[in-house]
Amino acid sequence: MAFFLILSLCSVLVIGTGECRAGSEEGFEREGKPGLFPHCPSISPSAQLWTHPGQSQLFADLSPEELTAVMSFLIQQLGPDLVDAAQARPSDNCVFSVELQLPSKAAALAHLDRGSPPPAREALAIVFFGGQPQPNVTELVVGPLPHPSYMRDVTVERHGGPLPYHRRPVLIREYLDIDQMIFDRELPQAAGLLHHCCFYKRQGRNLVTMNTAPRGVQSGDRATWFGLYYNISGAGFYLHPVGLELLVDHKALDPARWTIRKVFFQGRYYKSLAQLEDEFEAGLVNVVLIPDNGTGASWSLKSQVPPGPAPPLQFHPQGPRFSVQGSRVASSLWTFSFGLGAFSGPRVFDIRFQGERVAYEVSVQEALTIYGGNSPSALRSRYTDGSFGLGHFSSPLTRGVDCPYLATYVDWHFLLESQAPKTIRDAFCVFEQNQGLPLRRHHSDIHSHYFGGLTETVLVVRSVSTMLNYDYVWDMVFHPTGAIEVKFHATGYISSTFLFGAARNYGNQVGEHTLGTAHTHSAHFKVDLDVGGNRLPLTRWTQGSCMTSPFSLLLPPTPAGLENWVWAEDMVFVPMPVPWSPEHQMQRLQVTRKLLETEEQAAFPLGSASPRYLYLASNQSNRWGHPRGYRIQTLSFAGEPLPQNSSMERAFSWGRYQLAVTQRKEEEPSSTSIYNLNDPWTPTVDFADFINNETVAGQDLVAWVTAGFLHIPHAEDIPNTVTVGNGVGFFLRPYNFFDQDPTSDSADSVYFRGDQDAGACEVNPLACLPKAANCAPDLPAFSHGGFSHN
Repeated sequence: MAFFLILSLCSVLVIGTGECRAGSEEGFEREGKPGLFPHCPSISPSAQLWTHPGQSQLFADLSPEELTAVMSFLIQQLGPDLVDAAQARPSDNCVFSVELQLPSKAAALAHLDRGSPPPAREALAIVFFGGQPQPNVTELVVGPLPHPSYMRDVTVERHGGPLPYHRRPVLIREYLDIDQMIFDRELPQAAGLLHHCCFYKRQGRNLVTMNTAPRGVQSGDRATWFGLYYNISGAGFYLHPVGLELLVDHKALDPARWTIRKVFFQGRYYKSLAQLEDEFEAGLVNVVLIPDNGTGASWSLKSQVPPGPAPPLQFHPQGPRFSVQGSRVASSLWTFSFGLGAFSGPRVFDIRFQGERVAYEVSVQEALTIYGGNSPSALRSRYTDGSFGLGHFSSPLTRGVDCPYLATYVDWHFLLESQAPKTIRDAFCVFEQNQGLPLRRHHSDIHSHYFGGLTETVLVVRSVSTMLNYDYVWDMVFHPTGAIEVKFHATGYISSTFLFGAARNYGNQVGEHTLGTAHTHSAHFKVDLDVGGNRLPLTRWTQGSCMTSPFSLLLPPTPAGLENWVWAEDMVFVPMPVPWSPEHQMQRLQVTRKLLETEEQAAFPLGSASPRYLYLASNQSNRWGHPRGYRIQTLSFAGEPLPQNSSMERAFSWGRYQLAVTQRKEEEPSSTSIYNLNDPWTPTVDFADFINNETVAGQDLVAWVTAGFLHIPHAEDIPNTVTVGNGVGFFLRPYNFFDQDPTSDSADSVYFRGDQDAGACEVNPLACLPKAANCAPDLPAFSHGGFSHN
């Protein structure tokens, strides 16, 4: 571990007060004078970042140049009938999306671990063929990049057959055409009622629609309930329902043939808007008047008080202790690659701690929200956000709010519903964070006098997906203990409906006519652990040079294979006589251990008892003879899963399980599909099929983890749900993976004895802070990535 020691670079907490006064008269007199403190370095002159030689951007998302090359190739190959998806109608042919086609794990590891040439870089394109005699969705692999020369149809290979056209995601153009139909053709039929209840302005568009899913009641349907809301400028329209909902049948390829199949208004169903208007004119509709300005400022995110003192700020007085090169992050302890799946969202690959790979992939798979309510838009809503695009709808991260002000920000490039790539500025942030909590500590006043401790500093990669009303904050957190924490928080606006009847059975009233509808949030994650999988010779990075680390000479040889086993451990109280007093009984706590053999044994239904310790282990042992392992520890308070007798449940069958471990297979890359949302009755991917009693002993394994929570909206969710208490996830924690805590040799450790001067730099590195932190952070100008106008 000595080779990993680096100069302690402490993050210092600076509290801005608006005056920045020092604590002394002299400091007060010098305040505000330019040049008082030098700027802190932006790059550490002495950082030693440990990486492996010859690292490549194997998992990097496609660049704008690659995306452009793929689109140009597709236009050339698919012919003149190809229409830009931004303008495509259902009867057109268009390229829906282009993103990275991940390499096979075998090819990737051959390159990363054994020096083989990198696998061909490829793209996956999804094409809508609405203009063919049998409209369909086709998936094409295009390569090699950056100069594509081939494409192959992988639809049958990936999905077992052709993809029916009705399963395709809804294009923005389709939504715009539905809006045009509603506002220009349909709503004028109920103008009298709408003027009376809702301040209807035909040209002013003071109303907006809100989408729901799924789209129908059986396979083949494409009929969506749309709720209407007041369009309150500068505030969330989601909190302003007017009580009107429309069922739009938009299955026909010609938008002129789309129809309104059912109307719901303030508690009653009608055949059409014309019938609703007729009954209103006859005095048969009991109309509730809805103010068109909400309740004023309480709905807005704009504070009504002036700004106060600046909040606390963390900075690195001797420069950052990590680097970001393309998609690759390296620190003194960790290396990994990060990216975004256009639909699946955040993902990290080739995760190594001290040079040893502990996981090949940790990625988000899906986010599911299931609503209840007594209006049609709520009572049947089940949203799988991956179908809309957890990556696609990532939002720019606002410096100092979404991430620490001095975080490293990274853009993301994508190509969806367009023939040209687009960029989300500051889609990721990477930062090191002092948690303000001791990772470990002990103060001894008994027998000997000493203090030893270590503050916890973590490395974080973050992105945020804004899925219409909700914002999901995704974190991958890398701890100095070798633990990985994966979590998501929900914030943003709740979804609401018009308050009527027995509404409080389905949530809480949050406005005069507004019901906050109860719902569950669930996220599903793929965890491809490779415990004891590989160690490579390490390279010590310094400015302008690199050298093989002597530490690599101490590493064991690379294991032949990726074989892991699943262990379950727990506790039991066992009755026994007291050894020194047999006539008395006691209950002795004892550890139980079980090696799980099959996928069924390693699948734990949500809500059922599961082992408190479940870990994947290699056939290597630590110094004490225990198998080296990584424990999966979930932190979740999920709501009930959708009952299995639901006709839609198989589309979200991963939600049955809090944790399941299966054999890793290339043909099972994801637990879900973007096509499941629009045909949940015949799902393209049914995760339950992954669990088929195959052995999990000595195999390359994947753990599938579900984390979620029940949300019953309440007054404090207005105007926004807060992240406090609304975060769940899981830890991947070393379990006998090491011989002892790897932070025992941390360069950030503090230790001093009672007979030492704790104020001396040579004894306590924190005593050096007055000099080490005697600099001012070089703050960049505030920036924001802007807004999309889709």
